[in-house]
Amino acid sequence: MAENQSPKHQDEKSINSIRCLLLDEIQKANSGHPGMALDIAPAMYVLFKYHLITDPKHPSWINRDRFVLSSGHNSALLYAMLHIAGYDLTMDDLKEFRQLNSRTPGHPEYGVTCGVDATAGPLGQGIAQAVGMAMAEEKLRATYPEGERIMNHRTYCLCGDGCLEEGISQEAISFAGHQKLNKLILIYDQNTSTLDGPTSNSMSEDVRKRFEAAEWNTLEVFDGNDVSKINEALSEAKKSSKPTMILIHTFIGFGTSNQGSSKTHGAPLKKEDYEASEEKFVKGYIPFRVDEDVYQDLKDSFAKRGEEAYQAYERERKAYALEHPASYRDFENGFQRNIEDYSIVSPELKENESTRNASERFLLKMVNKLPFSFGGSADVASSVKTNIPGDPGFSPEHRNAKNINFGIREFFMAAAQNGILLHGGLVSYVGSFMVFSDYFKNAIRMASLERVPAIFLLSHDSIAVGEDGPTHEPIEQLAALRTIPGLDTIRPCDDREMFGAWKLALASKDHPTALILTRQNLPLEKNSSEEKVAQGAYLISKADKNAQYEIIASGSEVSLAISVQKSLAEKGIYIDVISMPSTNRFDMLSKEGQAKILALPRNKRIALEMASGATWYKYADHVISLDEFGRSAPANEVLKFFGFTPEEITKKVEAIIKDE
Repeated sequence: MAENQSPKHQDEKSINSIRCLLLDEIQKANSGHPGMALDIAPAMYVLFKYHLITDPKHPSWINRDRFVLSSGHNSALLYAMLHIAGYDLTMDDLKEFRQLNSRTPGHPEYGVTCGVDATAGPLGQGIAQAVGMAMAEEKLRATYPEGERIMNHRTYCLCGDGCLEEGISQEAISFAGHQKLNKLILIYDQNTSTLDGPTSNSMSEDVRKRFEAAEWNTLEVFDGNDVSKINEALSEAKKSSKPTMILIHTFIGFGTSNQGSSKTHGAPLKKEDYEASEEKFVKGYIPFRVDEDVYQDLKDSFAKRGEEAYQAYERERKAYALEHPASYRDFENGFQRNIEDYSIVSPELKENESTRNASERFLLKMVNKLPFSFGGSADVASSVKTNIPGDPGFSPEHRNAKNINFGIREFFMAAAQNGILLHGGLVSYVGSFMVFSDYFKNAIRMASLERVPAIFLLSHDSIAVGEDGPTHEPIEQLAALRTIPGLDTIRPCDDREMFGAWKLALASKDHPTALILTRQNLPLEKNSSEEKVAQGAYLISKADKNAQYEIIASGSEVSLAISVQKSLAEKGIYIDVISMPSTNRFDMLSKEGQAKILALPRNKRIALEMASGATWYKYADHVISLDEFGRSAPANEVLKFFGFTPEEITKKVEAIIKDE
């Protein structure tokens, strides 16, 4: 603080300097969202100066408070705040806002910008990720003896009107209230504006009552520039036995000529307005120039508090490690995702079993071995096979439980898992019917963007679902999952491949995995391989003589392809069968490696799958697939209707060969 300057004056100067700096970022980029950033800057400042406990010198400190900017378009404010607060984010970085390969992208990206705890942009997902982080903190604290000594922090989240209009927000709010996640504090900027106009165009509910109905504590600040009231609300929120929502009334685009108008939401200010606003905020302000007393303000408060907390934690951590060596080793292994020490051995093989049941047997071995496992499903535990016998389920009464009952909240479930993994310390998994992956595909995509090792168990993977009909029979979903960059989509054909797939998912530290599971039983193939799943594809059944064609298949269609192979051999047509559980992994092989597996020319290859054939033409000129919706009937009747029987596929292959 400058000499002879009152704390209140310093607060005002620091806030207005932050406002000027974020306007500089947007103006230089000629792109960005000034509206909310300007109006909620006081709340961001108060949070950092007086409450948030984290050390900018150790931004990955595991016991830091987490902060999620759910309204990711508000990134210019976050970057300005992180820079002034002492993070490794320079003024030159701010000048590169929204530029190619900069450290200040248009929306915050985890792993790109120091101090960013979560990727944000798709509105509402940040709230769900923050809930996941709060869950992780509770779970870890309860898992280890005297766990509060090594895990004890809060999770803060900032959202706007748009986040609360998204359906995922209500899923997250409902779950957090039910779970009494009282170390979660959500700051809601009610500036009553969205991109298209005032929120009165599209919503009219009493948001505070909405949260209260979901068992939240609610507080309200009527002037978004009142630092003392915002500070009081945050202090009060920390005392609650429930999660807290602080509703702050603001004017979008505060200080500009269009204050209160949605015109300021998503476009830079006009030059005259930009210059006039900055002069109003800080007299004589020079773009990208922040006075030293503003830096010192945060250094003496935020940075000092964080450094002291970090040093105190390090002393406590070392003492804990000496007093509880075995528990501390597990704690560290969880954060390092070190599963090698736990010797998870594959279950015994069964001759005829659905891959969802094989997955269940592996999962139970895994959760019994790993003290830091944590997962569940969206009300389909008995179908996707994620039940843990004897586990009471994660709840306020059982914080150390390993099973999560997410309820029928698929999108929230997937986004919360991302938050759990961003927090660290746990190996997680979530389950649903595969057809409903469409509900949460954006959260799967987010897992890939954030490079977190999420595990998605997706069961009932084809028209073999049968009686439930086309609403529950995936067609296009598998192709869609395979096209998400960085997602390893694995569709095993039997127990061996299933166990191999699970091990690969657990071994991942930097990418998510979707395990595609059957409802129906599949035979154990003679030459299937747990190890070869890692290369994405391999020769699973070699022809008796030199192969004339290759059939490429995954999952349940592998056994179908082998049956066809036998039928054709009786007619003097010799075919190799290639199991390709993971197209993603196969694509990562060298050209030479791929050629060793797919040895024949493309026109001698036939892909076979009971789903959309869209992703198969890169491997084969001939594709036998299903590009229409399924039917409701017993599974065998549906398969027969669509011609996915050995007899009919044999005829189709013969026709392809004849045409050649």
